[in-house]
Amino acid sequence: MNTTGFDTLGGTLSTRVLFGAGCIAQLAQEVQRLGGARVLLVSDRGLADAGHVAQAQAILNEANIASTLYLDVQENPTDEDVSRCADVARNDDSDILVGLGGGSAMDAAKGANLLLTQGGRIQDYWGMGKVVAPMLPLIAIPTTAGTGSEVQQVALISDAQTHQKMACGDPALRPATAILDPNLTLSQPWEVACSTALDAMTHALESVVTTARTDLSQRFSTEAFRLGYSAAVQIMEGSEDPFVRGEMLKAACYAGLAIDHSMLGAAHSCANPLTQTFGLRHGFAVGVMLPHVIAFNAQDSSVAAIYGNVARTSGLVPENAPDKDAVDALISAVDDLCEKSGAKQALRALHEPVEHISSLASGAAEQWTAQYNPREVGVTDFEDIYRSALTR
Repeated sequence: MNTTGFDTLGGTLSTRVLFGAGCIAQLAQEVQRLGGARVLLVSDRGLADAGHVAQAQAILNEANIASTLYLDVQENPTDEDVSRCADVARNDDSDILVGLGGGSAMDAAKGANLLLTQGGRIQDYWGMGKVVAPMLPLIAIPTTAGTGSEVQQVALISDAQTHQKMACGDPALRPATAILDPNLTLSQPWEVACSTALDAMTHALESVVTTARTDLSQRFSTEAFRLGYSAAVQIMEGSEDPFVRGEMLKAACYAGLAIDHSMLGAAHSCANPLTQTFGLRHGFAVGVMLPHVIAFNAQDSSVAAIYGNVARTSGLVPENAPDKDAVDALISAVDDLCEKSGAKQALRALHEPVEHISSLASGAAEQWTAQYNPREVGVTDFEDIYRSALTR
């Protein structure tokens, strides 16, 4: 696919990526290019209040493109959310979807697309490769720089009854177009910007070492951290510079591309039970667990060498620094991000988390991402990782 303002690092992307301040202006052109005439715009009330939904609708209206809104997306969308969203699209005969927001809005749009075009319940698509019929085109417009869902083939949807997160994946779920406009990220509250930046950096450092990693995914992962670390520090220190926000947005997209090729690991396995048990924000949960997972994984010298390369490429240590020093610097850098973002303070505020280590570890061992961790990790290992994180 063609890209504008975005270096594919030698890879061939399934998603057309448009990057640049103000590039949301190309929304109508992309709808028309994809053959759409009736848009379902999937977003949330907060983004409507921020004016982003009205901006998108105005661009569509100017091109005489009809649009209908679904604004009831909640954080961590459920099967009930995507069912309601699909009903709205079905009633309006929508022929193209636009997901405007964070990962939740984009995943809700993907989930609704599944129900619209494949039928059944979202639970039917839990797993990989279950799409059998053509899907509607989807345009993804992220307003946060974290998940990278705008270029991924997976939608994460929660079961409203069990709270189980279902990863529904298929190449057909990848958006046709991703519009990366840094201006849209400026309305984020500081805590959201920090949390999503931590999420993106965790995606980069997990995907670079997974058992499913490829040469291409490692290029994406390494570039994601190289670009994103400096940007994340500046955002956490209060920067609203559109250039810095753009670097973070690109980093999140690169990390999303890396995940799409290589999956995730034990930090995400640890994070989900923390979020379910204590309500800890996802980006904070993955961020605070990551230094301890890196330390666990780096006991394998081949994995330490990969982490070391990322640290050297990102300028955290000199090019001739040994792997041990490079890994220590990487752990320190992530720990610093957790401190600057407020993630460590949020962890300290949890009520007696040590008492939950056993149940947290059991939950982590059941997470699907654990199977891709570069070192085999079981319940006892997870207990040790949690103990390290929760007793510091």
